Amino acid sequence: MTVSTGQYLTTLLQAYGVDHVFGIPGIHTVELYRGLENSQIRHITPRHEQGAGFMADGYARVTGKPGVCFIISGPGMMNILTAMGQAYADSVPMLVISTVNAHGRMDSGDGWLHEMPDQRGVVENLTAFSRTIHRPEDLPAAMAQAFAVFEGARPRPVHIELPINVLRASADHLAPPVRAPVLARPAPAHSAIQAARDLLSEAARPVILVGGGAVKAAAEVKQLAERLDAPVVMTVNARGMLDHAHPLSVSLSASMPKTRALIADADVVLALGTEFGITDYDNWETGQFSIPGQLIRADLDPQQIRRGAVAEIGLVADALETAQALLAVLPAKAARDGAARAGKAMEGRDDLSATMRGDLAMLDAMRDALPSAIFVGDSTQLVYAGNTAFAAATPSSYFNSATGFGTLGYGLPAATGAALGSSGRPVIALVGDGGLQFSLAELASTVEADVPVIMMLHDNSGYGEIKSYMQSKGIAPLGVDILTPDLAVMAKASGWTVKRLENGDDLTKTLRELAQAARPAMLIFGDDVRQAFQRAA
Repeated sequence: MTVSTGQYLTTLLQAYGVDHVFGIPGIHTVELYRGLENSQIRHITPRHEQGAGFMADGYARVTGKPGVCFIISGPGMMNILTAMGQAYADSVPMLVISTVNAHGRMDSGDGWLHEMPDQRGVVENLTAFSRTIHRPEDLPAAMAQAFAVFEGARPRPVHIELPINVLRASADHLAPPVRAPVLARPAPAHSAIQAARDLLSEAARPVILVGGGAVKAAAEVKQLAERLDAPVVMTVNARGMLDHAHPLSVSLSASMPKTRALIADADVVLALGTEFGITDYDNWETGQFSIPGQLIRADLDPQQIRRGAVAEIGLVADALETAQALLAVLPAKAARDGAARAGKAMEGRDDLSATMRGDLAMLDAMRDALPSAIFVGDSTQLVYAGNTAFAAATPSSYFNSATGFGTLGYGLPAATGAALGSSGRPVIALVGDGGLQFSLAELASTVEADVPVIMMLHDNSGYGEIKSYMQSKGIAPLGVDILTPDLAVMAKASGWTVKRLENGDDLTKTLRELAQAARPAMLIFGDDVRQAFQRAA
């Protein structure tokens, strides 16, 4: 035997343009690593499989390419499930390649190492599909189908598992790996575009809603907005599709009253690549979000079009293809009151609490200090404010785990993955001391990866947001005042540069210095700094 199936897999991944793999070698996965040494693929070693999944997630969001993981059977697959759940909820492309016990041992109940009953059955509900490769010959087709999901359907995790005996089997008889042709994205039906054109052409007060599924259409959405003179409301994952200074840009959440009033006043709403998720459109669960006007909705997932808001015109299509098709048929309209309507909605920032306004001022200062930065957030207080009203500078430069699935521990590893795919752009991880302790070991893997992550660490010695929530509900705040180790010492021991922000005035200068150094750096701040921004806001 000259080439094993594991080695063949490496060359197959290269044929599909994979350049990074996240994983922790184990006895059951070593054959996956046999071909890596002489490949062009860089292997990144997290300290936990959940970290591998979060790194792959951050990498995928920045590059648009699937994040790829090598995961051992049994406990490794159980460890990555949370990260797969976050990627599934946010439609992030992720390819999880795992092992499973050999034929004859798989699902035997005999207690083989890492054996678990029906591993694929446990995983498949968090995937577009999960497949077991029973013969080496089945691998190329499975890979082609995985990339068909990433390219032509709603992108979500795909799981491919290889029994250990198949992984070790000869692949000498297989043809040299070839990438399947790239799929064309689904285009909208001509009749639906004509109907959408008729509605939009007559609209007096159009509004555009965009979600994460539309980020690749940022330039076209801007053109559509300007042609229709329509405000653009961006969900969390769509922030930055319109520049924060653009007069039609609305980065205030659709859960806020003035944004809702803008949408309710619209006679026609065009929704592109948004699932109308509750955490974007009804975060406080009031049940008051509505679209009284006519709704045109484009989404890759036909089932999603039938969930939530009911559309008069539903286009099962890619957001970019839809935007291009509309631009080809829509006449130019004279500018009227689009900017005024967007500006009135954005006045809702002034209705936020002093705490949120201060946090937003802090985020704005970070963005202005490092305009090319990518913000990657955990579930933490700065992020909650940002999700409500932060205006990002560019598409895919602001994302976090506080919406949808809502995990903790995401910020640091996802920022590491984002930095690996960012082509040198600075990456700012927004993390709280409680959330950091979920993935504290990844401090070492970030240094090992040698990427320029700047962690903005809010240290309030516990789960501050949950504590406030419990108190507001009259519940004794048990379990939230936790022992917080000296995180600065732990970061320094892992090779991080550590600084403490003493006042808000030093933020811009310090961030630029840390970005210039281009190495992992932790900038610690407390509630005193947040309060300084609150007073100035």
